Parts: sequence; structure tokens; C-alpha cells
Amino acid sequence: MVDVTIPEALRQQAIWCIAFDSPFTAELCETMADDFEAGGIIADLTGGWITHPIQDALALRLAGALHAIVLSEPDGTLAQVWPQEGRAWSMAEAWPVAVESLRAREHWVRDFLKSPPQTNEVRRAMGLWPGLCAAAEAFDGPMDVLELGASAGLNLSMDRFHYDGGTWTWDSLIDGPRVALSTQWSGPPPRFPAHAAIRHRAACDQNPLNATLAEDRLRLRAYIWPDQPERLERLNAAMEIAQSQSITPDAGDAADWIKAKLATRAKDALTIIYHSVFFQYPPQAVRDAITLAIETEGARATPEAPLAWLRFEPGGILGHEQKGASMILELIEWPSGRRRVLADIDPHGRFVHWHGA
Repeated sequence: MVDVTIPEALRQQAIWCIAFDSPFTAELCETMADDFEAGGIIADLTGGWITHPIQDALALRLAGALHAIVLSEPDGTLAQVWPQEGRAWSMAEAWPVAVESLRAREHWVRDFLKSPPQTNEVRRAMGLWPGLCAAAEAFDGPMDVLELGASAGLNLSMDRFHYDGGTWTWDSLIDGPRVALSTQWSGPPPRFPAHAAIRHRAACDQNPLNATLAEDRLRLRAYIWPDQPERLERLNAAMEIAQSQSITPDAGDAADWIKAKLATRAKDALTIIYHSVFFQYPPQAVRDAITLAIETEGARATPEAPLAWLRFEPGGILGHEQKGASMILELIEWPSGRRRVLADIDPHGRFVHWHGA
């Protein structure tokens, strides 16, 4: 039995949106909750929802559907009242148009709601790339990376981004689209070994998106909150890089995929498994299978072929204290077995408190 009602889930998402600097999406979620309770279009679309509306991110599916309409119809009536490019907005003006748009496209919206959100937040690389470099410090050979829950795999190109931590910067020397990342960084600067470079990269997702496909690019853009245009700019640049590299994550179960990849991993490289805001979504049995596969391979790791597991996740899901909405960046290394929390980090990468490697 679901113990959270849909209006409660929508209002909880509104609280989170305020915390993550999206007042428009927060008010939209509150308005959708009111509409559900009044028996409006939101009740029609979601009244038969049988699974957990918070775990399913139902609020973000609904908000994403509306943003997708705006992005696919830039001259349409909904786009004229949505907060694009810094435009002032009024929910009293926007919501009646949103209702009309949802009614007119009800079949399409129902289909859109079937898929979970895939934000592929690029600024998480503010923690991930320093984390990979921390793992690379003790090994001067090549680095192969494997990402779980990768969506479109945009962060697989993290070694091609520009990073600005305020007191430090790091820039890729590779020409191409520029993904410029910045954050509120506290603590010592990270270290970037000169030899640290990704040789091979691969990823999987249950429902991978492909940055070369217009439909998938629209879905990725739709889940960016419309009053945060800088996030959309970063996403667009990262999708250009992914297209240029022909990055396409594999479709499959994460536990089966990582077990197969580890069974054939190179014996002359540091292999790093990483994921970000992924581990709380699979069932416990899948998490246990992933952990067993990685720890089993870790027991076989050697100094010539070390293994590392980099986890950007809520502390509570990893057995640590949960600090509000903050995440932790944890690194486990084999054959040493060393386990370190490298940073406390915002889910969207807005701040990083680096503990030092």
C-alpha cells in the first residue's frame, strides 16, 4: 500500500525545489497538488497511479511533460507563459494555459509519464572528476571507467569539461564544445595527477538515452527546471560532446552488466566503477548483487590491475549519517581495501566540501 498521497508527493517536491533554487517548479508542484484535490487534469492523469509517487518522481514527470511541450513548440501558447530565457512568469497566467495544453495532448502526456526522469546532471562532475583523479593518484597506468545508471552517459566525458572551484581551476586541453562548471568549493583543492586520463569508458542504464537522437535530447532537456537556464546550457554543451564521441550507454540490468564487465576487465589498468544519485533506486536485491560483484572482483585486484568504486550518493544509503539533502562522495579502493569519504556534495553540484584525498 502506498502511504503517501499524490498531493503530498507533489508538495514534498515543491519543498525540494525551493531548496534547489527553482521557485517556478516549486509553485508549479503546489498548483498541481491543488488541481489534483479539485479533481482537475492532474487527477485525471495520475489518479490511477498505483506505485509510490515520491520514489517514482511523479512530480518531475509531470513538470517534465509540460517543459517538453514548451521546448518542442517554442512559438506555442504555453511557451509564451513559461519562464524561458529569464522571462518573468505568473503561475496565475501560466496554469490555465498548462491545463489546456495537457488536455489537448492527454494521450501523449500519459505516454511521457511512463518513463522515470533522467536528469543527467552535468555539474555532478565537479565531484566525480576530482574523485576519479583521487583514485588515479596511486597508479600511473591507464584508467578505464564504468558508469552505472548513466542515462545518456554525459558525465562519461567529464575529462573534457572545464572546472572552476574558485581557488583552483582545471581545463581539458581537448578542442570542442565547452562545458564550463563552477561550484562553491570549500576545503583543500583537489589534486589532478598529470597521468590521470580515461582510456576506455562504458556505461549502462535500464532505459538509456542517446544524445544523437532528437527525441532523447528533448527528454533530457525537459527535466531541467525551466527557471534554471544555466543548467540547460551545460546540458546542451555536454550533449554535443557525447554526440562527437558517439557515447551510447548499454541497456541492461546494472548487476548483470557490471558482473560481465568486471569478468573481462583489463589487467593493465585501473578500473573505476562510479555512479551518482543512482543507488537508492534499484531494489535491495539488485544493490546487494552489485555490491557482491564489485567486492568479489576487489578481492582479486592486484597492484598491476587495481579496482576502485566511486559513489556519489545519499549517505544513508551507503551506511553513513544522512545530512539533510546533501550527498557524500565515497571512494573504495582495492587491493588496499581503503575506504574514504572524499566530500560532502550537493546533488546538483552547487557546493562541494572537499575533505582531501
